[in-house]
Amino acid sequence: MDPGVLDRVVKGLKVTRPPELLVGVDGADDAGVYQLSGETALIQTLDFLTPVTDSPYDFGRIAAANSLSDVYAMGGRPLTAMNIVCFPTDSLPEEVLAETLAGGLETIHESGACLVGGHSVDDAEFKYGLSVTGVVHPKRLLTNGGARTGDALILTKPLGSGLLSTAIKGQVAGAEASRLLVEVCAALNKSAAEALDTFHPTACTDVTGFGFAGHALEMARGAKKRFVVSASSLPVMEGALEYAEMGLLPAGAYRNRDFCGTSVEVFPSVPRSLADLIFDPQTSGGLLVTLPASEAESCLSVMKGLGVEAAVVGEVAGESSCGSVECI
Repeated sequence: MDPGVLDRVVKGLKVTRPPELLVGVDGADDAGVYQLSGETALIQTLDFLTPVTDSPYDFGRIAAANSLSDVYAMGGRPLTAMNIVCFPTDSLPEEVLAETLAGGLETIHESGACLVGGHSVDDAEFKYGLSVTGVVHPKRLLTNGGARTGDALILTKPLGSGLLSTAIKGQVAGAEASRLLVEVCAALNKSAAEALDTFHPTACTDVTGFGFAGHALEMARGAKKRFVVSASSLPVMEGALEYAEMGLLPAGAYRNRDFCGTSVEVFPSVPRSLADLIFDPQTSGGLLVTLPASEAESCLSVMKGLGVEAAVVGEVAGESSCGSVECI
């Protein structure tokens, strides 16, 4: 959905907020958080996707990883999951649904959560995802608004899934691009989140449909900070920049650019393909984390040891009354 439309509609809702509600709809966080006790807060989230690969099994894995990611972005641990299914029974065989759910179940089990049910409807367009419940200690809760001046910005997955998906659908990219897309998008953010447990992150979000620029801007706005991003430091999927040079941008990239407006400034020195990549909508992207700069290299080392190829991509450079992002 157009992020501008969503932002306006949600702001118009009259929502009650009891003191136990630590995170609700009044911000731009990845999940809701409700405190149950001094030791435990409940995390609730849901998300679903249309297919991003021809393999139903891999689609299930990717959609599940995408849904579970919101719990990790809040600093939490997923406990239970429920399937969300919209399926065209008249046009697709039930084997497609069976394989999709099997792929999703594999990823649910990998996360340590368990499947407890779900809901399905007959729909002309196939969609699948999860409603996920997790827990977090209230003192370890991460939101997207806690960044502090001097923090480093870390990104835990490469960008480019929207560009690769578009190239694959247009039959410009082949089997190798499809393999890479599945490998990156189906990977859980579990290991990255576990690595953060030994450090002092100040804010976190996962990079999904609003693109890197949109999610970085949400963090900057939440903290009223100025983020400075080194565009050349951004990790990129192989082939993504080439597809950007060919103009294979998904429609969502243009919507993300419009949503960010002048709050995200891309310097003229940034190559056009890299500038486009910043707005590319991601599927099941990595975590974007702020933490003290003194901890950044140690955190990267721990993540690398867990198989997470993360990178420092910028810094929190100072105050900004409305929040801003500069890509240099």
